Amino acid sequence: MSYEEATKKMEKIVSKLEGGELTLDEALDNFKEGIELYKYCNSILDKVDDKIKVLVKDDENNILEEDFSTGG
Repeated sequence: MSYEEATKKMEKIVSKLEGGELTLDEALDNFKEGIELYKYCNSILDKVDDKIKVLVKDDENNILEEDFSTGG
């Protein structure tokens, strides 16, 4: 499943949960599925974060490539 597919699935789950028409068991099942999708999407983002590079200029106007860091 792609990142985009997983996020769309999470959006549907959130809509269902916000709708308030699910039974408690259905809500818990949807919540659990949403948590698993969240973890899946987070793992994809972590992998992508390792691949992102930033171009910066040093004091001598040379362009350097550095790893991107979100600080987290």
